[in-house]
Amino acid sequence: MKPAVSVVIPTFRRPDLLERCLIAVANQEFDQGSYEIIVVNDGPDAVTRHLVESRRRRVAVGPSIRYLALPGRCGPAAARNRGWRSAAGPLIAFTDDDTIPDRRWLKEGCAALGPDLVAVWGRVRVPVSRDATDYERDAGRLDNAEFVTANCFVRHSALLAVGGFDERFRAAWREDSDLFFSLLERAGRVAPAPHAVVVHPVRPAHWGVSLAQQRKVLFDALLFKKHPRLYREKIRPAPPWAYYAIVSALLAGLAAFLAGWPLLGLLALAVWLALTARFCWRRLANTSRAARHVLEMIVTSVAIPPLAVFWRLAGALKFRVPFV
Repeated sequence: MKPAVSVVIPTFRRPDLLERCLIAVANQEFDQGSYEIIVVNDGPDAVTRHLVESRRRRVAVGPSIRYLALPGRCGPAAARNRGWRSAAGPLIAFTDDDTIPDRRWLKEGCAALGPDLVAVWGRVRVPVSRDATDYERDAGRLDNAEFVTANCFVRHSALLAVGGFDERFRAAWREDSDLFFSLLERAGRVAPAPHAVVVHPVRPAHWGVSLAQQRKVLFDALLFKKHPRLYREKIRPAPPWAYYAIVSALLAGLAAFLAGWPLLGLLALAVWLALTARFCWRRLANTSRAARHVLEMIVTSVAIPPLAVFWRLAGALKFRVPFV
């Protein structure tokens, strides 16, 4: 029997998280024969393949489970495209391998997708403690995010109309916003489905993780190039002038010293220090005051503005767009 909905889960070398997600998706309050689960591995991985095949053999009655793999590392956008293009259902439900969908997730998501809609997005609940770190607070913003691929339902026909995910978004960043904007511009109405819930626990992160995350800003340039109006409306209404001010003050100070103007150099570096301290203090607001975390905020607050500006300019050059 043709499934009513196909659940697509991209993954890459996280078998423990994937198994937790598969258990939740396979035990939905939904007609067990009316949906399928498609796991797409972003590159060959024997451990993940064995996990999915074992889970499929273990489920005597329930949704069918299929395993697909990309030939090499291509990114989550490519993995999701491989999944929905092989799906049998007219409706595609996307989630991620590190989520735990609520038992009524499929039922609520499908019910919310009325005939006048091409897609809906559900709620991503991120449990965060009171003394959360800056990284955890940042992850917690998913709780109020519009249209993220950790929890969305899209008609197969709408995905065909817009061409699915743009595989130039090779990281897990902005590829969902690009699909959202493409659907709004070329397919039809998209709405929230607040009762379709997935839990997204915050994964442990290494010290200084925010520095590595700055590279993702590269893909903001691509998103801005494709959807300039919606980018300004829904992502960032103006360039990050505070970053540019910090970097400009630092460069001015260094240039003044090299030119033999020490007083001007000290003044510029004092401005840089004040702006950087303000940035650090804002990141520390309502977050953990553990010594390790405070030290991390100080060190990364010095490095983030130059890195962010570098990657924004790199994105502007790579995608040939006036993006600041």
